[in-house]
Amino acid sequence: MPTQQKLHTLRNEGTLNPRADRVRDPKFREGDFFDPRDLVQVKYEMLRRVRTDAVSITQAVAEVGFSRPTFYEANAHFAQAGLSGLVPKKRGPRGPHKLRQEVTDFLLAGVGPGQPVHAAALAHTVRQRFGLDVHPRTIERAVRRGKKTPR
Repeated sequence: MPTQQKLHTLRNEGTLNPRADRVRDPKFREGDFFDPRDLVQVKYEMLRRVRTDAVSITQAVAEVGFSRPTFYEANAHFAQAGLSGLVPKKRGPRGPHKLRQEVTDFLLAGVGPGQPVHAAALAHTVRQRFGLDVHPRTIERAVRRGKKTPR
């Protein structure tokens, strides 16, 4: 894979090593196979060095520019999920995190077909009934998502 294309792919997949300049392991400085910008490859090689080559954790993390806690975290993820455990998870919430299904159902029941969404009034009602502070824009999004028909 050409260098620019690989760099673009690593960045888009979230696997670009932000500390590639700290990788001092000679394997990553010679040849084309080992790439210090590939975070998954760097983590795997760090784990492999400790497990297979009997290198100390301190030495292995120093050679790849990571900390000991990063080693232990990567080791636990690798033990649990294999190589895919070394791929960073996407940050941030996964889907609506404030509106429970019960609240969403309440909102959808309060807005009939073809009726306008009075989000400010619904926000007030949600605050009273469920004790949640929900922005009117969040309510508009939830109602719009709820009205879509499943595929």
